[in-house]
Amino acid sequence: MVRDVPLGEITLRRYERPFDHSKRELIRKICLSLGLLQPGDSRDVVVDILLSLEESRKERKELSSTEIIGKVIQIRKDNSLGERGIAESNVRRQLKRLRDLMLVDKKQNMYRLSEFESLSYIFKNKIESFLIPETIERIKEYLGKLDEE
Repeated sequence: MVRDVPLGEITLRRYERPFDHSKRELIRKICLSLGLLQPGDSRDVVVDILLSLEESRKERKELSSTEIIGKVIQIRKDNSLGERGIAESNVRRQLKRLRDLMLVDKKQNMYRLSEFESLSYIFKNKIESFLIPETIERIKEYLGKLDEE
């Protein structure tokens, strides 16, 4: 049996304009918008991971997965949230998802937002300018091949 394994994948969602949101809520909307989080999903540890990396970006500090877990626990306590999803295996899986979307770099088991750039810069230059056009082009190839049939 042949399995279809995508070379890349992206989900985009559009929400209302941002207004008077906390930083965590802005990151949550970004995660929802990029398909990193499903609407209504209570397992939102990816939000706190991305928030941890965003905060460390300003200091140009790379974080180990253990440091990320510590920061995630603190963020969740500060926001009166449960500690669901903070197992090291899940944090590593979420970091892999962030890496696959080209938001996060890993070097010698240390993580950072890609090249310490802002999320808006990473989105513009890696997702909007690279990943989306490549995906659209491949879809057009399939459509063109279908037209030849």
